[in-house]
Amino acid sequence: MPIAAMPRVSAVPRAFAVPRASAVSPRLRAFLAAAVMAAAAAGCSSDPGAGPGEACTATPPSAEDAFARERAPGSESIALARAVADRWMAEHPAESLSWDWGEGTVMLSLVDLYRVTQHAPYRDYYRRYIDRHIEYGYEITTSDRCPPALAALALHEETCAAPYGKVVDDVLRYLYEEARRTEQGGISHLGVSPLFEPTLWVDSLFMFGNVLVRAGERAGSSGDPRPLDEFSNQFEIFAALLQDEPGLFRHAYNWAAPQDPDVYWARGNAWVTASGYEYLRARAARGERDDAVAGALARQVAAVLDAQDPETGLWWTIMNRPGEIYLETSATALFAAGLARGLRHGFLDASVRPAIDSAMAGVRSRIELDGSGRPVVTGISGPTTVGKLEDYAAVELRDDISYGVGAVILALVETSGL
Repeated sequence: MPIAAMPRVSAVPRAFAVPRASAVSPRLRAFLAAAVMAAAAAGCSSDPGAGPGEACTATPPSAEDAFARERAPGSESIALARAVADRWMAEHPAESLSWDWGEGTVMLSLVDLYRVTQHAPYRDYYRRYIDRHIEYGYEITTSDRCPPALAALALHEETCAAPYGKVVDDVLRYLYEEARRTEQGGISHLGVSPLFEPTLWVDSLFMFGNVLVRAGERAGSSGDPRPLDEFSNQFEIFAALLQDEPGLFRHAYNWAAPQDPDVYWARGNAWVTASGYEYLRARAARGERDDAVAGALARQVAAVLDAQDPETGLWWTIMNRPGEIYLETSATALFAAGLARGLRHGFLDASVRPAIDSAMAGVRSRIELDGSGRPVVTGISGPTTVGKLEDYAAVELRDDISYGVGAVILALVETSGL
């Protein structure tokens, strides 16, 4: 995803760049922190996605929520998710984490885990993360800078505090107005960067897509449909340019570096499955359908199921080249989460259940205990840039990487209670 040694873009749209700590005095920094806390305590009338004049209503998660009731708080899956999350939080203080896609994926997983358990330390962790970046600064300049806003959106839903709503609004304005687009209208993965022609990377459908979906869901059945409409539009553009005849998605469109044909990256495809069924779920909650997105996902799922390793339940990192590189954890967890979401909400039938169960067995086989008996997620491929087959082979497997941990927690939560 992130491009190694890519020059940093110095020109950041003013509306979407919060001053870095070095740009403000200690006194101003203290004032900003106090303002954030005061707003969080007092609440506000701002609501991302709401129409003019619509007030925000604070809505804390509850054990009576449909999300919590449909899952299984007392299950082994949730117990394991909690143990994985607890270790991650102990080893990675929230205030030390950067504003990026991997960390944003962890925060999304903790948002969902909190929705099931109402265990306050999960919320407090992602609140400390967001508060730290509100105080010290964040930039929304690429697709990879969008996922942290998912935690801000959850905090705004719970508190109606204006600073959290502003984070979400910054991302939406970036997506609607500032990110460069391809000639077809696809949002460039590199956002505002003038260094490359606008390019689509399949990862983006998860990175900015989940913010659009959850902001659209937050607006309610009678609220602003624009976030969901934008996701639908982007998905169709991405599918037209990246989805090949077997149903699988290529990594990128209009990227400067060479790509081998017939190379299908597992985690990239898994981002699509997970975000696509999340979108269809949100549409269905409004009493709506999107047959174009559902059809593209159905074609992809058929190819995904054919590519699953029958012995381990995992997927190869290049999913149509079994045995050539390695089996990979994060893609498997994301496929399991997406398939489970599709099954839970009626977009897929029971025929996918064995694949989900096999995938989760494979994921569990990749969770090992550290010296203190705490679970560590292993077998995660490192950050992956578009390239040729040998470039994917050169990406090493690692343990305890943010997005891999987040993917596993998401899968454990989503498959509980099925």
